[in-house]
Amino acid sequence: MRDCDLLVALDVDGTVLHHDGHLAPAVLDRVRALDALPHVHVVIATGRSVLSTVPVVEQLGLAREGRPAVCSNGAVTVRTDLTNGTGYRLVDVVTFDPAPAVALVRQELPDVLVAVEEIGVGFKVSTPFPPGELWGEEIVVPDEELLAHPATRVTFRDPSSTSQEFTELVERIGLHGVSYAVGYSAWLDLAPEGVSKASALEQVRRHLGVEPHRTVAVGDQRNDIEMLTWAARGYAMGQAPAEVVAAADRVTGTVDEDGLAEALDEVLAELA
Repeated sequence: MRDCDLLVALDVDGTVLHHDGHLAPAVLDRVRALDALPHVHVVIATGRSVLSTVPVVEQLGLAREGRPAVCSNGAVTVRTDLTNGTGYRLVDVVTFDPAPAVALVRQELPDVLVAVEEIGVGFKVSTPFPPGELWGEEIVVPDEELLAHPATRVTFRDPSSTSQEFTELVERIGLHGVSYAVGYSAWLDLAPEGVSKASALEQVRRHLGVEPHRTVAVGDQRNDIEMLTWAARGYAMGQAPAEVVAAADRVTGTVDEDGLAEALDEVLAELA
């Protein structure tokens, strides 16, 4: 059984990387040890855009031709392409109409910052975001252009609010026709309805021919809940909110304690 294909899905921020972007040597060592096994598929599954995912894949030494990665909380799936200059090729893109949800949120927070992802470019934004929060080009555009086309992801940011206030806002207004996740700061991501890291990983699993009971996932935030439930073994990082811990099978150390290395040690010993 240990020789059967195994899929290991890893969140990035707060899991692979520390919140300051640091990659711990212990984590890098365990990821590469797993990736060296021919029957193990290490797959990045992140809320990051494609542009900010590719450098992480490269930093981990995972940039092998055809390797899948799940980006934008499941709305965008890519495979490594070492021939076209971008480092990736698009495999699946799911979009939705962002206008109704943006109107609802703005009724409650008229000054909220809004960003709409532009694959391979960056983001169209209503107002510039705090420095360092968005990867790629930020293009300030009027609302008619911001909301004119179907989107893979819409991000709301209110530097004066808290994560709890955003959670209460979502529960109060009701958001229909979309999937959503509140970040650890006052950050709200919208994705197409029914789309999550889990939905994209299920397609990856089937393509790779991995059996459902041979799946592992590690994550730390609310956008990881579906992925942790989907996996046969889900690990929550030690700093994860209570609802994320509840969705997991096991809890590992915090990101500051290199908890991912601890979890992958278990995977190497018990499953791989």
